[in-house]
Amino acid sequence: MGKSIAACISEDKSSGGCRRKFYYVGDGMNQEIFEKNYTMSSLHKAIKVLKAFSKDEPSLSLTELSKKTGISISSLQRFVSTFVYEGFLHKDERTKRYQLGHSLLYLGNLVKEESSLIIVAEPILKKLNEEIGESVSMNIIDGLERRCILNFDSTYPLSTKMFVGDTSPLYAGASSKILLAFMPNVEEYIENISLECITDNTILSKEQLFTELKQIRLQRFAKSNSERVRGACSVSAPILNASNQIIASVSLVIPEVRYSDYDENLLIDTIQSIALEIEKQLY
Repeated sequence: MGKSIAACISEDKSSGGCRRKFYYVGDGMNQEIFEKNYTMSSLHKAIKVLKAFSKDEPSLSLTELSKKTGISISSLQRFVSTFVYEGFLHKDERTKRYQLGHSLLYLGNLVKEESSLIIVAEPILKKLNEEIGESVSMNIIDGLERRCILNFDSTYPLSTKMFVGDTSPLYAGASSKILLAFMPNVEEYIENISLECITDNTILSKEQLFTELKQIRLQRFAKSNSERVRGACSVSAPILNASNQIIASVSLVIPEVRYSDYDENLLIDTIQSIALEIEKQLY
């Protein structure tokens, strides 16, 4: 029996309604057993608090945290007090706003130092960035989102910015779609996800998306033009393990006004070669 997607309804006060969340349940395990024995609702809420912070919103008040997480103020006060005590959050006593703390910085650096994927990929992607001058990134699946874990910015004045930690839906953009194409139970994901219009080029047809994902999986690369960010073109390739399971994606992101300066086939060959080089060093 393969993995399945279990669904739970959680109240989202920031949107005034309910939002359906999906997560993977291990082989042979049904949702009821998983929820009873393997999840802690309080821990899920605590993680939501930390994930509420972003590059665009590095500082949040208690009220803002409540709106973003759907957690009541009274419950939030206990979470943030514990996080402040442990160093995972910092509270500015003057403004009463919270920021991520230095304990997370230490843990993040520890992960970076010990992660074989990042250790292997970093010099390879940095070299590509220096040679081509365009933005290069590596991304993983985080829940049901794409998350950037490594990035080298373009050396050109005009570029598309991406930051480590940035997230986006799995159905928009080359770096996301390549991950989705190799994700287990992609059919269930497409069936249950709501496709939202991010730009005029975002795919909104589930049939069209599924057809494109099958082609992406077959050809082992994805490309996009302004699907998530207007004016940004990208090509992406998968990093797979020995069992042909997705680990990460590597991508080149180039402004549309400069994309025609390149041979697209050469860009695709280049990013595929980079992905294979990382795979070989990992395995």
